Amino acid sequence: MMNREKTAWMVSVLLIALLAFHLPGTMAQRESDYAFVRRLVDIHRQIANNYVEPIEDQKLEQGALDGMFGQLDAFSMYVPPAKQQEFDRMLDGSFEGVGIQLNQDEKTKEIEVITPIEGSPAFKAGVFAGDVILRVNNEPIAGMSIQDVTKRIKGKIGTPVTLRVRHTTGEEADLTMTRQEIVMSTVKGFKRLQNGQWDWYVSPADPKIGYLRITQFTPDTTERVKEALSGGKNGWKGMLADGMKGLIIDLRFNPGGRLDQAVQLVDLFIEKGVIVSTKGRNRPENVITATGNGTLPYFPLVVLVNEHSASASEIVAGSLMDNQRALVIGERTYGKGSVQELIDLEGNQGELKLTVAYYYLPSGRLVHRKKDATDWGVQPQIPVPMDEATEKKVAIELDQHERFLPPVPRPGATRPTTGTTTQPVSSDVQLQRAVDTMIGMIVLQNAKAGGPTPPTNTPSRPATAVPPMPDTSNPTSKPATAPAPPATAPATIKPEFKPEPNPASGGATTKPAQNK
Repeated sequence: MMNREKTAWMVSVLLIALLAFHLPGTMAQRESDYAFVRRLVDIHRQIANNYVEPIEDQKLEQGALDGMFGQLDAFSMYVPPAKQQEFDRMLDGSFEGVGIQLNQDEKTKEIEVITPIEGSPAFKAGVFAGDVILRVNNEPIAGMSIQDVTKRIKGKIGTPVTLRVRHTTGEEADLTMTRQEIVMSTVKGFKRLQNGQWDWYVSPADPKIGYLRITQFTPDTTERVKEALSGGKNGWKGMLADGMKGLIIDLRFNPGGRLDQAVQLVDLFIEKGVIVSTKGRNRPENVITATGNGTLPYFPLVVLVNEHSASASEIVAGSLMDNQRALVIGERTYGKGSVQELIDLEGNQGELKLTVAYYYLPSGRLVHRKKDATDWGVQPQIPVPMDEATEKKVAIELDQHERFLPPVPRPGATRPTTGTTTQPVSSDVQLQRAVDTMIGMIVLQNAKAGGPTPPTNTPSRPATAVPPMPDTSNPTSKPATAPAPPATAPATIKPEFKPEPNPASGGATTKPAQNK
């Protein structure tokens, strides 16, 4: 009896040992983890007790974290508890404040309003682009930095704040507003109309060519696209019912965002087929296909991209191209084809934003730019390179087109009424090529259907200011910049800023203006 029990005990120990060493994440793994932690604790104790100079524990802890994440990609990071709420809001494209984007004039040091955010407390209170802030809650702000002014304007949700502003007319006004959660608008039209609504057409005459610029993929992006195309907000009937013949989707400078929104957007335009697939070392392959429900009627579609289009933007452009639903025009995209998950740590110790998989286009192509890669991103079918100087000019135009401007005063009796009524000349050769291409696609579609052919000399708004660059130019020959994730929140692109690293949401974009 004793021998039998002894034998059973030995067999059990052997089985446990075999399982511990051969099954991942079990006893062997735990023991390895504990040994690593014990080693770190011992090193920390030795440094704290014996290092020649005193050093703060917080710096040692941060150094250990930096060392681990330094071995990973630029998009994986640790978010401490104190910053977790702000980080999650940023991913959703929201923040707390009154909804204005500010800039500080380099010469005068005055705090200027770039633009109020649509529907924000500042917008409703009557703040306009170009206003100068003079006081916050009746306290002068002259000489303060933009960061200090930001702190004064921000505050607890539901509390009031009064801004004294000087309008572009010279008139001063005290405007009181209540702080609230601000959700950034990520779906924009061609430019603002005088009434603050969007002009959704880049070519308003026959053929009517619609234009949507998506600046980031946030939780409501697809719904906003549906509203622009099918109506349902502010009495707008939608471009489809308004006679739109073709659509240009502008994804330039879009750093990406939520994968589910990219999938839903593609699903609007295709009835069947693979949209995207994801696969990781410890993640099974997940193939996402079109549902066929709610697919929009067919119309010619062009997608604009550039080297700052990343992540979800690349999914949309690449998937629509692979499914032969859209022509892609512009420059090779950034090459950020990895999937990040937010993982909560035990004991409310913050969260990890960790790369867990790569995504693959329907053709099987990996978009992600790995180390020493020569092929990455989405290659446009019609390449239209753009140098840095021209890109800055285009950024200025995009910025100006979305601003809420003050009402134009009625002209007096003696005011000259002569002047040009033509659209201002644009530097945007990529958009011009998209418009020209779209007209050709519409003409071809009408010819196949036996319908009327629209005039081919239709003046489009972004008149080319520089000679178009030949399609034979290879955008991949541009000096590749180091991978740089985007800034922490979508914002109006400021031409004076250069792309800079920030691993908050992946991809690459320009440094945003201050959001309040």
